[in-house]
Amino acid sequence: MTLPQLVTRNAREHPELPALSWRDPAAAGWTTLTWAEVGEHTTRLAAGYAALGVGPGDHVLLMAADRPEHWLCDLALARLGAVPVSVYGTSAPPQIAHIARNCRAPLAVVEGAAQAELWAPLLRDTGTPLARLVVMEPGEEGDHLPYAALCREPVPEDFAKALDTARPDDPLTVVYTSGTTGEPKGVVLSHRQVLANARALDAVVELPPHVEHISYLPFAHIAERMLGIYLPCHRASHVYLCADPGVVADAVREIRPRQFFGVPRIWEKLAAAVRAGLALLPAEQQRAVEEAARVAREHVGCRERGEPPPAGLAAAYTACRERVLLPLLRAGGLDRVGWAASASAPMPLDVVRFWAGFGIVVMDAWGLTETTGVATTNSPRTGFRLGSVGRPVASVEVRAAADGELEVRGASVCSGYLQADGSTRPVLDEAGWLRTGDIGRIDADGYVWVTDRKKEMIITSTGKNVSPALVENALKEHPLIGQALVHGDGRSYLVALLVLDAEAAPAWAAAHGVEAGPGPAGLAAHPAVRQEVDRAVAAANSRLNRTEQVKRYRLLTGEWGPATGELTPSLKMRRRVIRDRYAAELTGLYEN
Repeated sequence: MTLPQLVTRNAREHPELPALSWRDPAAAGWTTLTWAEVGEHTTRLAAGYAALGVGPGDHVLLMAADRPEHWLCDLALARLGAVPVSVYGTSAPPQIAHIARNCRAPLAVVEGAAQAELWAPLLRDTGTPLARLVVMEPGEEGDHLPYAALCREPVPEDFAKALDTARPDDPLTVVYTSGTTGEPKGVVLSHRQVLANARALDAVVELPPHVEHISYLPFAHIAERMLGIYLPCHRASHVYLCADPGVVADAVREIRPRQFFGVPRIWEKLAAAVRAGLALLPAEQQRAVEEAARVAREHVGCRERGEPPPAGLAAAYTACRERVLLPLLRAGGLDRVGWAASASAPMPLDVVRFWAGFGIVVMDAWGLTETTGVATTNSPRTGFRLGSVGRPVASVEVRAAADGELEVRGASVCSGYLQADGSTRPVLDEAGWLRTGDIGRIDADGYVWVTDRKKEMIITSTGKNVSPALVENALKEHPLIGQALVHGDGRSYLVALLVLDAEAAPAWAAAHGVEAGPGPAGLAAHPAVRQEVDRAVAAANSRLNRTEQVKRYRLLTGEWGPATGELTPSLKMRRRVIRDRYAAELTGLYEN
């Protein structure tokens, strides 16, 4: 099948089921569309796009938060046979220009006046055919076309014949990589590849039919496209849009979802917030939580080994879960979660173990934009190993090359990279294998263990190879340290840049009676905080070999983020940006 066929199937077979919900400032609570309404709305939108001259195969650019117009436009364009291309809202003007020139889209749909201002210069750029902007926010369109003009009503009677005719091998979307090491590359994904991945993921998850999903990551990210657009169409499920990622915790508390996906940084921040709250509990309650966590981790350990928990352990876990853990999880909206997952970057093992102490096993997965997202995953249905990224899903096979680089081939591997002339540059070798750039190993039970990116491996002046992610995750095991970057390529020893955790550091200071100056700078300068960070680095070093140990570090005062450029929109580190920005600090760590 194709994605448009799934949309029309859902409208026909599940017309009254909720499909899409979002918070409307003009209304109390959530506004919801059923699948029948989604079918009608996307038909009107598709007719509006066709009236603007958009046809099958045309690329249309979308830049907006996770709002209903973005989601509905994506489906409407797919039904028309056009190719929706979402662009990160944090993209810099040169990145926007590169994407517009590469995909040669004649039309862009943007959120408001601020985004229109970024795109307007491209209307005069002879290097791109971009000819028109549509603006979603009413009253902010200025000289551009208002979004309301897209919704044609009535729809021409014969227009339905032009809809839902895409073929399985036609492009469904182009997803641009987040550009951690250079210009974003446009990954071409077909209907067949996307739905092969959807079927493979469904085979390893245990969720009720029509399950809800909270969408808060950018739709420019392959994970949210799969989880927030394509899988809901495949499952006829219910998407809740959270336009502001900063309030996703509030949405989780209200919705109490049965599945929740977060990149590692999200799980780290949630864990830091929970730890901060636990630190304020009376000592007796803290001991009760610690004992319950011990029992929960032991119970998870049995599941990990594929062993039924002994009767005594099962009874103890049931009791402490009901009495201690569920009330805490309920307060955060996580008490119904049956599928917790993470991907995009290495998941710190201490964070996985922290959540295992609440009975929540974060099923780490691995994949790339080029593999349509997930290529391997842990699963409560097929087995899991904490610290691994699981086993290959049914749509791919995975192998490790002689140098440790992981390679993937199969039905959900991309068609290639889009070129400016409209062609697609193949990315596979003669046998159909994609070189992923990730280093890892596959154990005897088929579990994949990813150690680092091939291009990010540190080679010291003594010729030793070091995985920076391994060292950084060891440093971040202490709750005070929220972010870390390890440096040392071509040097005789490693140094690190550390950033205090914005949630955990103030809570730690309060619990230890530390009165510091205002803000992160005051905390970072306080002797007690510095001494604790010294102990954290020493503790991490004690678990690392001599080459991996950090000899010196610099404690920074500002958190890294997408807005300031150190992280991608999917919260992965841009190592080159951080190294360039803090070049003087890194050089200083090798002086004197």
